[in-house]
Amino acid sequence: MADEPTEQELTGVETRVSPKPEVDAIGGRRLKPATLMMGHGYDPTLSEGALKPPVFLTSTFVFPNAAAGKRHFEGVTGKRPGGAAGLVYSRFNGPNQEILEDRLGIWEGAEDALTFSSGMAAIATLFLSLVRPGDTIVHSGPLYAATETLIARVLGRFGVHWLDFPAGATREEIDNVLSKAASGRVALIYLESPANPTNALVDVEAVAASRDAIWGSAAEKPPIAIDNTFLGPLWSQPLQHGADVVVYSLTKYAGGHSDLVAGGVLGSKAVIDTIRAMRNTIGTICDPNTAWMLLRSLETLELRMSRAGENAAKVCAFLRDHPKVEHVGYLGFLAEAEGRQADIYRRHCTGGGSTFSLYLKGGEAEAFRFLDSLKIAKLAVSLGGTETLASHPAAMTHLSVPDARKQALGITDNLVRISIGVEDADDLIADMEQALAAI
Repeated sequence: MADEPTEQELTGVETRVSPKPEVDAIGGRRLKPATLMMGHGYDPTLSEGALKPPVFLTSTFVFPNAAAGKRHFEGVTGKRPGGAAGLVYSRFNGPNQEILEDRLGIWEGAEDALTFSSGMAAIATLFLSLVRPGDTIVHSGPLYAATETLIARVLGRFGVHWLDFPAGATREEIDNVLSKAASGRVALIYLESPANPTNALVDVEAVAASRDAIWGSAAEKPPIAIDNTFLGPLWSQPLQHGADVVVYSLTKYAGGHSDLVAGGVLGSKAVIDTIRAMRNTIGTICDPNTAWMLLRSLETLELRMSRAGENAAKVCAFLRDHPKVEHVGYLGFLAEAEGRQADIYRRHCTGGGSTFSLYLKGGEAEAFRFLDSLKIAKLAVSLGGTETLASHPAAMTHLSVPDARKQALGITDNLVRISIGVEDADDLIADMEQALAAI
């Protein structure tokens, strides 16, 4: 009788050995993320000894035999738990994306991670994987304008409802909103902290405590997802404070060079597997070249974010006392402050970030004059790049938000959002000074 086929012959794993870092600890000391970014998840022997992963530009992958092909598709279609048992088709996965996802998860100690073609693709896939007609999404406010549009205008067409609470809400305010929502099925609690563009912080611990108090151990307890783009992963790690899922626009700090668009979702394996099934269906995975560029960027993530954060502290210290500035919404000032926002900052954040809200004395005319006078900082949306960027949220990124809601959320005509880059801090201060003089 012929020998039975081996597990390796059935699965075809010889074509895709799961790479492991050669060293993840030395003398019992676990290596830091900045070190692991140089090689985690990639084995050079699988790619002719290449120090860096090649870009795998292929649409499909060859099976070693028919049984392996069947097993792969059992995983992809959900007939067998665990997902794909290897590489199948580039709508599902690919070597570059898998290496990137392995490394992304390290920063926050996540069980699993997924990458997407944009931050909004990540958010949309998250929503579509969890929400059913008639469900309610509870969210903090404000959110990125496209996220609010997706919830209220797009999902709203399919019978999805929403309730919100302000970013700085107290436990009592959060309890009131969640209790009201709990009369129906709450699919998701979605947070953004700091809020875009006001920089208001959400008390993730209070949200988690409120959720757990209301739903207890119920199987239908809604997961908590949070957009951590402004501070993560260096200055905030929400999974440690009760979040189940963390969302990123990887375009920002993770990419960090203003030359790619991508998104990421990290968190518990149970939720990530649900999102993965939706991504497999609608094809929102990022492309291999973008994944390769993100791998490059992750190697310098800590360096870039640290330098930008140091620069922001210096620039904001200058702006704080300028006679033409009404207020600087810089999180670093909360370290020595009092009040609820300061308390959240001390419990949740390890740094003030490099993106802040600048409220000028005046209105749109003064804000526009300031923006048009900048010489080093670029007038552009986005944030978290190596260069300093400045924009006017009320007239640009949040123009679609109704005027009454903008006023309620503090998105005023005198607000300028600034993302500090890695230039020389004194040069940036000189640029801000001359632009303020033009008002």
